[in-house]
Amino acid sequence: MYTKKVTIINEEGMHMRPAQLLTEKAGQFSSEITIHADEGQAADAKSILGLMSLGLDKGTVVTLTAEGGDEKEAVETLAKMFDQGFGEL
Repeated sequence: MYTKKVTIINEEGMHMRPAQLLTEKAGQFSSEITIHADEGQAADAKSILGLMSLGLDKGTVVTLTAEGGDEKEAVETLAKMFDQGFGEL
């Protein structure tokens, strides 16, 4: 298992566009990838509905967790997307 904390920096939080980009990228990995919000909620990173249900706002810290053969690459790739604001900055 590999984990990393990231902060949502997008002005509008995790809205439809970044959620779609994230689920598309997560789907390219074989590992199971989960996003854990600080409030104890979690969602499958490959599920756009799951991500949207978390209601993640700007400034929210989430933990990316992956388990599988490509877990480190998956988490680091997705963390980079968060750090770059999903291309919206």
